[in-house]
Amino acid sequence: MEDDTLTVACKYGEVRGYRDGGVYVWKGIPYAAPTGSRRFRSPLPPEPWDGVLDGARFGPIAPQSRQSPIGIEPEMTLSEDCLSLNIWAPPPDGRRPVMVWIHGGAYIIGYSGQKIYDGRILCESGDVVVVTINYRLGALGFLDLSSFSTPDATFESNVGLRDQIAALEWVRDCIADFGGDPDCVTLFGESSGAGSVTTLMTVPKAEGFFHRAIAQSPPATSVYGSERAATVAQRFLEILDLPPSRAAELLTMSTDTLVEASEVLVAETPTKVPGTLAMTPVVDRDLVPKYPVAAFQKGLSHRIPLIIGSNKDEPSIFRFMKSPLMPVNDTAVQAMFKALADDRTDLPPERLAEIVAAYPDLPKPAGAMALSRDAGFRMPVLWVAEAHSAHSPTWVYRFDHATPMLKAARIGAGHATELPYVFGNFGTLGRDPTFWLGGRRSAGEVSGRVQRRWLAFAHHGVPAALDGSKHWPQYEVEERSTLLIDSTDRVESDPDGEMRRVWGSQVMAFT
Repeated sequence: MEDDTLTVACKYGEVRGYRDGGVYVWKGIPYAAPTGSRRFRSPLPPEPWDGVLDGARFGPIAPQSRQSPIGIEPEMTLSEDCLSLNIWAPPPDGRRPVMVWIHGGAYIIGYSGQKIYDGRILCESGDVVVVTINYRLGALGFLDLSSFSTPDATFESNVGLRDQIAALEWVRDCIADFGGDPDCVTLFGESSGAGSVTTLMTVPKAEGFFHRAIAQSPPATSVYGSERAATVAQRFLEILDLPPSRAAELLTMSTDTLVEASEVLVAETPTKVPGTLAMTPVVDRDLVPKYPVAAFQKGLSHRIPLIIGSNKDEPSIFRFMKSPLMPVNDTAVQAMFKALADDRTDLPPERLAEIVAAYPDLPKPAGAMALSRDAGFRMPVLWVAEAHSAHSPTWVYRFDHATPMLKAARIGAGHATELPYVFGNFGTLGRDPTFWLGGRRSAGEVSGRVQRRWLAFAHHGVPAALDGSKHWPQYEVEERSTLLIDSTDRVESDPDGEMRRVWGSQVMAFT
């Protein structure tokens, strides 16, 4: 009988993992020192530990609202000291490709231990090492308070991104001990996790830490300048009734108080300026030197292969959940474009009017959601792909598949609905209605194809169709070949070409 545990010695100490099917899993490994004394500061490497660290449980998750729409498992604890990662790996008898996952959640919610992100199926079927990470969220991770720094109180920018880089450094230094190849790392993520991927692809400090990238529905333009960041930080202090002269009190304030103030800020920001998020990566001219889309367009992204795409019906889930995070009605869309016109004085009003006129279903909800989808996800994906393909292999997809129930609920291929297909984990939402009207067999077949493409990419840097499914050509400006993922995959040339031409390449891409 094989041992159900496996202890591995890495740079910082020994970790006991546990068998999970045909693989082993190590949970809650610290990749950085406790952050309590480093609030709003870059993480430091972990201290070596004595004895054997037990990897049976996920580590604490980043402080966030317990009323989160994703739900938080009862056994999960919230703590500022949340910088840990989890590893799924076959018995470490060689060097396998590594896939590092950055979870989504609008930079304010989510955690690596969500059931949907369990890495066993990917690991087992693809002969890869899967890593999922926690990182600081909300005010503790993506609020730029650097404008309030004093000699006695230092606030750094982009702390959440710095956490992600620290996790990648840990992978570089330690993953070989778990059977992973530190020279063959694929960074992949969804939503804000994918936005982190596209941002890190333009961050000089992150270059060389990953060698392939997959960005699923990245809000690539939701990265703001330092002036806007300072305004948001000022509003955060106002919510706390704290004058700038007392900003240092944030260093000792309870995390619950910070989370509560964050909730207020997060709720009001998209109602004041639809289409914007309160806390995101910031162009600080330090860690993040340029707006990511502009960096891509200037040829400054890392020279690595990229898969990037979005879902056909991105905004539907926000409408279903009555979330303000995306504008899904005509009033909100018009307010978004007014704010854009005020911010981008270099864009003539007739240019914006031309874009709005291209959506004949306005002011109906269908038109508003189509415009919101294209502004928030589809066009940024195409801008990044076009720019990156000029120097590196790039593949573009659109996820169109939806079960009969999701179609009946008018969600379709909404935001994040591709996640169970990537990880092979269906039914993780408790009383999950996804298959109430059937469709499980077809979904399983779609999931198998998605996984085989993602895994081939992790192994070879090419999403090869080794199973005989539709070939997926690279995205190049002549053909703009795009894989449409559905019950039957197909490749189309420039499927969103009409709208792409209407939008152009500069409307919501900043410099």
